[in-house]
Amino acid sequence: MSLAEPTSDSTPFFSDESEAEGSEEQGGAAAAQQQREESASGVSKVRALLTVFILCYINLLNYMDRFTVAGVLPDIEHYFRIDDGSYMFLAPVFGYLGDRYNRKYIMLGGITFWSAVTLASSYTPKKHFWLLLLTRGLVGVGEASYSTIAPTIIADLYVKGKRTNMLSIFYFAIPVGSGLGYIAGSQVGKLAADWHWALRVTPGLGLIAVLLLLFVVQEPRRGAIEARPEHHLTQTSWLSDLLALSKNYSFVLSTFGFTAVAFVTGSLALWAPTFLYRAAVVTGERAPCVEDNCAATESLIFGAITCITGFLGVAMGVAVSRKLRTRTPRADPLVCASGLLLSAPFLYLAIVFAQTSTIATYTFIFLGELFLSMNWAIVADILLYVVVPTRRSTAEALQIVISHLLGDAGSPYLIGVVSDSLRRTDSFLWEFRSLQLSLLLCSFVAVIGGGFFLATALFIETDRQRAENYVPTDDEPIVVPKSGRSTRVPVSSVLI
Repeated sequence: MSLAEPTSDSTPFFSDESEAEGSEEQGGAAAAQQQREESASGVSKVRALLTVFILCYINLLNYMDRFTVAGVLPDIEHYFRIDDGSYMFLAPVFGYLGDRYNRKYIMLGGITFWSAVTLASSYTPKKHFWLLLLTRGLVGVGEASYSTIAPTIIADLYVKGKRTNMLSIFYFAIPVGSGLGYIAGSQVGKLAADWHWALRVTPGLGLIAVLLLLFVVQEPRRGAIEARPEHHLTQTSWLSDLLALSKNYSFVLSTFGFTAVAFVTGSLALWAPTFLYRAAVVTGERAPCVEDNCAATESLIFGAITCITGFLGVAMGVAVSRKLRTRTPRADPLVCASGLLLSAPFLYLAIVFAQTSTIATYTFIFLGELFLSMNWAIVADILLYVVVPTRRSTAEALQIVISHLLGDAGSPYLIGVVSDSLRRTDSFLWEFRSLQLSLLLCSFVAVIGGGFFLATALFIETDRQRAENYVPTDDEPIVVPKSGRSTRVPVSSVLI
């Protein structure tokens, strides 16, 4: 079947009765297909759906915890008297393990560790800021174990249109969780009159996630739901996986495009509430604040905007992509490119108008984040259909390393360093102005990211077909037992 032909992927994300094609033959075929999928994955329909919602819940907690710090950043700066100035390196380890061992138990260990370290970070003494940095860095150990593996479990439960739907549900949690992080961080800190309590919300919820993961989630058979009878997928060495992924142009280019998304979201996540607070001080809407919870109001509003635009943006991106897939197999990277290119001017206007109109600023932030959020589910779907099942966790890990190293791990620091270098005095005006100029980098990076996704569209058809029709070559090693232990040998040496 040609990729350009309408398939189940072309079903609208939010369909109605008028769009349903209800012939009995199609219904019977759909039921048979569903039964085959359940049999192949080894997981029932109900448990598969529960698994997606549990993974979505954990993903929401992940991003909620990550952006809780952003919601109380001015308070942390004031508390530790600092200026504007592990996760990524451990992701490949969990990617390697996730492609070869039971993913459920890897996630269990990681989430338990993440919850414990998050709780410990809330007890950092005032004179030991380095300890807060250390514990927040260790939080990434748990995050890495989860973020590299969860999408591959969904990929082993669903295919085609169903997979896109479930990935959409999963990735709704990123912007919504981020927004809830701002809200929880600022409001809990305000109610408790102590920012430390903001970091104590997610560990308790993490314990619930561990119990759900332990007793409800079932490990699906890796790659079985989409493997054809003639395709015998085998594990290859990690170096072979890396070499194959480096030649996958759709994966490489979409990863750099997603890195631009991470750069912009990371910068806005950490600095937007602080920037909006400083803008309010400069315009005279707020008096200078020297106490705790200075940006609580701005964090609340920005968090609400992030939740709403995230939900709408992910749904809009999937819906537009579904519609365009009936016309071109390049729909996914084109939608991602459009989202970034459309977000750039609105983010620029939001930053420029901050000193003149608060309403215009929030309006442009809303539109910029709306278009930016169109990418989340689509990028994940691209990775899953251009990479073979036995390399997906490694691919997820590499994408995380690159997007965090060059994206949201480094961008807040870069914005802070540029802001400090541009500041001429310690006045509120220059605190605002320097941060305003440094945040303009976001629009520039968004345009570059759009270019990477446009380049991805040139290779997406070839790479998808190669992944769908993948057959191990004679030179690829496979795993065979040797004296009770596993060893890797060429295929030709075990052929009869």
